[in-house]
Amino acid sequence: MNSNDKYHLPAGSTAAPPFRTVITPETAGWGYSGLRVLELAPGQAREIATGDAETLVLPLDGGCSVTVDGHEFAVTGRRSVFSRVTDFVYLPRDARAVVSSGSGGRFALPSARCERRLEPRYCPAEDVPVELRGAGQSSRQVNNFCTPGTLDADRLIACEVLTPGSNWSSYPPHKHDEATASECELEEIYYFEVAGGPEGPGIGYQRVYGTEERPIDVFAEVRSEDAVLIPHGWHGPSMAAPGYDLYYLNVMAGPGPERAWRICDDPAHGWVRRTWADQVTDHRLPLTSTEEKGNRAR
Repeated sequence: MNSNDKYHLPAGSTAAPPFRTVITPETAGWGYSGLRVLELAPGQAREIATGDAETLVLPLDGGCSVTVDGHEFAVTGRRSVFSRVTDFVYLPRDARAVVSSGSGGRFALPSARCERRLEPRYCPAEDVPVELRGAGQSSRQVNNFCTPGTLDADRLIACEVLTPGSNWSSYPPHKHDEATASECELEEIYYFEVAGGPEGPGIGYQRVYGTEERPIDVFAEVRSEDAVLIPHGWHGPSMAAPGYDLYYLNVMAGPGPERAWRICDDPAHGWVRRTWADQVTDHRLPLTSTEEKGNRAR
């Protein structure tokens, strides 16, 4: 098994119905970060147990109702990840929740093992900060729905990144695998969706590489519902092929006492950030807002 086989998880390779994707700390070989993608047929309901991990119910396509701890939350959701910034629900650890959907859909369940049990809550799309990061062909949109300072959580950090076709994101390459003043130790999952073209599914690319002391070597062609595991090392760029907008969900957690996202750029490429001051943000951004727009194929 080469590095790509171990860290690049093609669509369906981890499926365990009703979940289209199942990544646990045990299967990933680390301690905290997890992701499941729940699929519901129209009118279907499923009970999910959070166990020792705080968990989100984040619609990828479709809306749902979430019942937990005596609360019932109605989630509007979205047609696709390329059509709208979505609302979502926070579930605490040690909870049993029922997720139901009248029209059906797919729902991401990013999670992180944690110690504190917080209250369940509904999180409106209007409260999600949308950031335009980078410039020129490094322009991308970041939906900071579960980042420090945005949503109170114990360990979980999660965000969405949308990259217009031909652009690079997660760039310059960076890492967060050490506990230092400038870096946090965080395991990370990248979960991808790629907008389709007139002739069929789209493609993107993801790079991960390590240090001499901790080698890792991944260069993966990614398609919708693929995932890439990043236990350590430099990661980036995430490349949106010409003609195909790229989406990825980032799920992060780690052992540190502070819930924070601090990164270190690869010193060979960090200079690229300085060039952004003389460039404009890609005019196609933002790709989405809280207003639903026309459906995009996935």
